[in-house]
Amino acid sequence: MSLFQEFNLDSKLIEALSEQEYKKPTPIQKKAIPIILEGRDLIGCAQTGTGKTAAFALPILNRYVNVAKDPNVFNRIKVLVLAPTRELAIQIGENFRTYGQFANIQTGVIFGGVTPKRHIKVLKKEPSILVATPGRLNDLLEDGVVDLSSLDVFVLDEADRMLELGMLQDVKDIIALLPKERQNLMFSATMPKEIASLVASILHNPVRIEVKQEKRYQPKIIQEVYFLEETHKGEKLIDILKDGDYESVLIFVRTKKKADKLAKFINVNNIRTKAFHGDINQTQRIKVLDMFKNKEIRVLVATDVAARGIDIDQLEVVINFNIPNVPETYIHRIGRTGRAGEKGLAISLCSKDEREFLDRIEKLQGVKVTNSSLTLGRN
Repeated sequence: MSLFQEFNLDSKLIEALSEQEYKKPTPIQKKAIPIILEGRDLIGCAQTGTGKTAAFALPILNRYVNVAKDPNVFNRIKVLVLAPTRELAIQIGENFRTYGQFANIQTGVIFGGVTPKRHIKVLKKEPSILVATPGRLNDLLEDGVVDLSSLDVFVLDEADRMLELGMLQDVKDIIALLPKERQNLMFSATMPKEIASLVASILHNPVRIEVKQEKRYQPKIIQEVYFLEETHKGEKLIDILKDGDYESVLIFVRTKKKADKLAKFINVNNIRTKAFHGDINQTQRIKVLDMFKNKEIRVLVATDVAARGIDIDQLEVVINFNIPNVPETYIHRIGRTGRAGEKGLAISLCSKDEREFLDRIEKLQGVKVTNSSLTLGRN
């Protein structure tokens, strides 16, 4: 018996969850679902990989599952979900479709990197739930092809990531166009001052929930670091890839140019690799991700555009070729491995100039990263 039945969700949703073999709610789902079902505004703080999407998708779908055939209620956008990256937007859209597969509720997804005509086709299908990245949605709103006047529910997902990517003004512009009477749901792994200010401006008497990962839900991620000169990173990386014999490795770098260059370098060493970043068109990005998921390639070299949108089952290793200068970014990166209780490994290659970044990371997470260097120490 599924414990999701305790929320009194519609049988069509319970059937979909059973098909996906969802049996027990995660802590954030257990706390958030009843509050959202009540129609309350909510601010949820939880790390990536804790089941946030289902926490808001299930009660939203439940709200509309029995009115999906009413033309006076549907055939217009009732729910808007904003996400920072196209990968995350696609993932959220897929989750809504999966959970609502027996409910006949139309979901549309729009994002940058493809022609506007493609998204106009999506909108012509009259989705009741729209998942979007802020920049592209703003473009379509300016063109007058999106109508949000019937909106009931607004979800802002990964709010702190939007701040990092400079999307906050786009978000504010969109919020200014929404109906004032609506339910607001905001999720963020961290709560910088700018996000706290946004919370105060748009949420009405919100319920605040914070889920600290309990022991059994904590990602079992082993964190290691090698201290070495920047010029020696490539050689060390190849040693790690060959000695470890890992099936799937996600490598993070700082720039698009570095992603392309490093992917070529790894391929020269007879390891099947693809680069993944914002300059690759959307069709190719989807193809590359499918190749990685199907293990047709062993290594994916990505910029941080992928940090919160890639969901790969049983991803063995994340490697930070460059240490990020924002500590939260490191947390999001390594969160790609060790998901759903599986073991994971995060390896960082740290040059002298990056040691201060590592110090900030260790301070944030309250955990020292194991020094695996054989010849170089911290001091």
